Parts: sequence; C-alpha cells; structure tokens
Amino acid sequence: MKYNIIPNTDLKVSSIALGTWAMGNDFWGNVDDKESIKAIHSSLDTGVNFIDTAPVYGAGHAETVVAKAIKDRRDKVIVATKAGVIRTKTEYRRDLSPKQLQKDMEESLRRLNTDCIDLYYIHWPDVTTPLEDSINTLEKFKKQGKFRYLAVSNFSVELMQQAQEMTDIVCLQPNYSILNRKIEKEIIPYCEQQNLGVISYGTLAGGLLTGKFKSIPKFTEGDNRGRFYDYYHQDIWQNIQGLLACLGKIAQKHCCTVAQTAIAWTVQQKGITSVLVGAKNNNQALDNATAAEILLSDSECLEIEAYLKQWLSKVVY
Repeated sequence: MKYNIIPNTDLKVSSIALGTWAMGNDFWGNVDDKESIKAIHSSLDTGVNFIDTAPVYGAGHAETVVAKAIKDRRDKVIVATKAGVIRTKTEYRRDLSPKQLQKDMEESLRRLNTDCIDLYYIHWPDVTTPLEDSINTLEKFKKQGKFRYLAVSNFSVELMQQAQEMTDIVCLQPNYSILNRKIEKEIIPYCEQQNLGVISYGTLAGGLLTGKFKSIPKFTEGDNRGRFYDYYHQDIWQNIQGLLACLGKIAQKHCCTVAQTAIAWTVQQKGITSVLVGAKNNNQALDNATAAEILLSDSECLEIEAYLKQWLSKVVY
C-alpha cells in the first residue's frame, strides 16, 4: 500500500481508502453487517488505514458498523465522517444549521465510540443556512477537541474560497472517476494552488466500472445507485461498454480486473491524495486494496484518454 499526507495535517492516509456508503444497508441493496465487518478487517489487514463514513449512510448504521469493526484498532485507523445531511424515510435533506450540526456531532461520536474524529466533512452545501453560521459552530467543536481537521465535500471553488475566508480546511471530497472528470478543469488546479488534499469518491461509478453489467441493470428494491449515477441509460450504454472493453484489454496485461484497472487509474491522477472505494464483502475489499500496487503505463493512460475523447467526452468532461 502507498500512503500520502493530507496537506497541513499529520494524517498519513492510504492511497486507497474504504468507503462505507453501502454498509448503511439502505441504498445499495441488502448488505450483511457481518460481511461489512469482514470487509473492514480485510482492508485494514492489507494496509488501508483510512475509513470514510457519514451519518446519512443508513441513518447512522454505517458508523455503528465501523465502530464495531475497529473497536480494537481505533488507534491505527484514520476515521472520517460528515455532517449536514439527514436521512429520512422519503428523502435526503441538507441541513447545516447549528442545531443540526450539534446533533450530528454528538450522535457520530456516540456511534463511532470515539472521543475525537480525525477528519470531519461538511457533506453537502446547504443554501438555507449561512455558511458563516455553520463554520462558527464547527470551529467551536474543533476547539472542544471533538474533531481534528475540517474538510468539505461536494463544494465548488467559490464555496471553498468562502470557507477558507473563515477557517482552515484541509481537503475536498469530490465525485471523480474515469467516467466523471469534470473536476480536472477548475477544482483540481485550485486545490493544488491552495495546498488542499483531494479525497475522491465514486471511483467505480456505482459499480459500472467493475465491468459486471453487460446490459442496463434493473436494480432490486433498496438499490438506488441508478438515481445517483447517471450512466445507466441507452444512449451512452454501448459507448460505455466500449470503454470497459478498453479497460479489459489493459487489465489482461496486468493480470488484474477491470475494477482494479479503474481504481489504479484514479490513484495515479494528478492532485489525488486518496481514492475512496466501497466494498460489500471480504473479496471486494482485498481486490480494491491490491489495486494500489498496479501502475498503468503512460501509453495505457493515453489509450483510455483517446477513447474517452472520441466516444464519451460529453459525459466525462
């Protein structure tokens, strides 16, 4: 496993981190808690030291699962969680009001069974709450020792600038993958200029970049990834299959899977500090972590680039 330091911190994080959205067991179909815990243990055993979660993943369930898995290894794990999104039975609601932030913080500390969170994110912007009110509340929590470093997720350059005028943030968590490279134009250069880390999510585009879907899937009840990732429709499906074939040829050369190739590509991209990848079970966790050792050649990266520009440029860029 390779490690990078998040700028302006003492957090040395694995280049591949474990994302736990699926472990909430309410968005990605049925996920067994025992399998989730095995996946966490396998990730840690292979060198992953960075786990990302959030209260909204299963209305706190993912945080509880993480706590159970790391109870004997808390000092060896860098834990990130988030605030400001509420999961109800019918919706996801953004709320960065001081009252909600207080609730999120107290409940995350309790569920994670920890006194201090290593990295704390504003999960999504909230247009109904002045950012200054949210930042002031979070600064109070930091002074109280409830978290160590503040970060933001899904923020634009403009919003990051506003946040930086009020406080120190150390990194951004954006959606980024071979199929979604929109942050390369402005956001990555800004983060590099400001010495901010980039912890990317969506690495496998909701499972699409594993190559397992040969036709447009009909997701089972409780599996809502098709609502979040806008790739599962007919007009681009054949071009995506062509990309997967391209990745498959490269994967054969490295004796690895299409998913590992997609992960390895993301790890190698300029400005990326760590790449979040989810896992539902032990095997997926092992495969994800192993991708850190795969190094794609310049010619292979150019081959991927050429295909994207010819066939998927409107989607990707």
